[in-house]
Amino acid sequence: MNIIPREIPPRSVWALEQAGVHPLLAQLYAARGVIRPEELDNALTKLLPPSGLKGITEAAALLADAIATNERLCIVADYDCDGATACAVAVRGLRLLGARHVNYLVPDRVVDGYGLTAPIAQRVFDQGADVLITVDNGIASMEGVGHAKVLGLQVLVTDHHLPAATLPDADVIVNPNQPGCTFESKAIAGVGVMFYVLLALRSEMRARGVFDAATQPKLDALLPLVALGTVADVVRLDANNRRLVAQGLKRVRALAMPAGLAALFVASGRQAATATTFDFGFALGPRINAAGRLSDMTLGIECLLTDDPARADELARTLDGINRERRVIEGDMREQAMMVAESLFDEGDEPPPAICVFDPDFHEGVVGIVASRIKDKLHRPTFVFAASQAPGKEHELKGSGRSIPGFHLRDALDLVAKRYPGVLLRFGGHAMAAGCTIAEEHFDDFEQGLNEVAQEWLDEATLTRRLETDGPLNPEYRRVDLVDTLHKEVWGQGFAAPTFSEELEVLSQRLIGDNHMALKLKHQGQPVDGIWFGRTESLPARVRLAFRLDADEWQGVRRVRFLVEAAEL
Repeated sequence: MNIIPREIPPRSVWALEQAGVHPLLAQLYAARGVIRPEELDNALTKLLPPSGLKGITEAAALLADAIATNERLCIVADYDCDGATACAVAVRGLRLLGARHVNYLVPDRVVDGYGLTAPIAQRVFDQGADVLITVDNGIASMEGVGHAKVLGLQVLVTDHHLPAATLPDADVIVNPNQPGCTFESKAIAGVGVMFYVLLALRSEMRARGVFDAATQPKLDALLPLVALGTVADVVRLDANNRRLVAQGLKRVRALAMPAGLAALFVASGRQAATATTFDFGFALGPRINAAGRLSDMTLGIECLLTDDPARADELARTLDGINRERRVIEGDMREQAMMVAESLFDEGDEPPPAICVFDPDFHEGVVGIVASRIKDKLHRPTFVFAASQAPGKEHELKGSGRSIPGFHLRDALDLVAKRYPGVLLRFGGHAMAAGCTIAEEHFDDFEQGLNEVAQEWLDEATLTRRLETDGPLNPEYRRVDLVDTLHKEVWGQGFAAPTFSEELEVLSQRLIGDNHMALKLKHQGQPVDGIWFGRTESLPARVRLAFRLDADEWQGVRRVRFLVEAAEL
């Protein structure tokens, strides 16, 4: 592990401090590429305009026409948290804007697979819909869109995933990553794309005289859902995404949110009044995701749609129970998968350039999480496969992959598909996460192909685990009030939460529970408590540590403690 302090541009720090930004925050922001104070303005008026999204004007016109003629709309969602929140935003938003008939359909992970398929399009048609709207999927659904068009449905695809060379033949596509789209925030989540479509639709309806600026529906009530989906999908928090998340958090902290979100905070033991991006990513998001992994994402979407607090509480507790079951399955799978992964190389040797793991007993709903855990431990691009449970597809394996910086996973799959024709039945995704389906008999071919690409693309620097930090912590910033200040800010993918690093003296250390190390450290001459979750090995008397700031309460007194992330040994 190499602990690398980020560069802190002094001019940017000075400019931010001159604008009244706290000196510590100025350093942190400057190290993350913030140059001007206006980049920190999270006002709604600072959001990128919808007009930058290719196809959004046509999408607004299509939906406005459909609402005016009382057509039936059906949302086809995805079964992760981004898809669930995007679906809830679409249903709530379209109803706010006057749509009388809005339904939704979410594929079953096991039976239907991913995205808009021809059978899903048929089900939408059979339900009596006139317009099919995809959220967080559809850009790779050639057959599904084609079948929907044959049936006479109008099709609006809203997505954010990377497209293939050929686009589906939809009436309109709104996706910042499609060719010719100039929208600056290529990292916007699927829920963000749908929110933008609603903004454009409201503008179109204003232009048609349906309502004016004073009487138009307020779409900002949807921002808590937008924020949750954005954080849970682990998209890069560029300036526009940070604004969306900040606005959502602002409303959650004011307790202005859908009943289902409020119930999820209670079920997860979190406080909405002091909500953070950590709560979205590690408490609420996993509970929504659990429904799509092990059960039916309809439970998650219904939780986000209901306005009945009692019903919301019931659904949130159900989701919490499913998430507990997910943790048990994941723990067992992770242990087995790690054993398989570590059997691929001898003890003391370096792992292969890429890791591919399959076991007949793996649960396909949890392969992505397990791949992420293996990737974190071995620092290699990792795919974990499970046998398909879909009727007639038992010979297929469904895989989920996670990558390391410097290795674009979807592009790697594309190259494997070209070099090994017929091995990949389906694939898609992003740079850091992707999914694919292969025949079980082709597992070895896939493993060989992915390792070939990894061998070519990865060098020693990329394969060396690096942790970027914010350098030493000035002792004057070791205060509880600053811990609270840091927690309120928007941190996440591409805009990492503050992590400090320096050489510390270890005064004492003891194991608590099964796998946590409680530490007493000396920082700049002063003792401070520390804890390293998941650590069992003892530390030397002096060691360079990377740590985050936290506040611990004991007998009514709050004190700063260090959450240790890594050691340079």
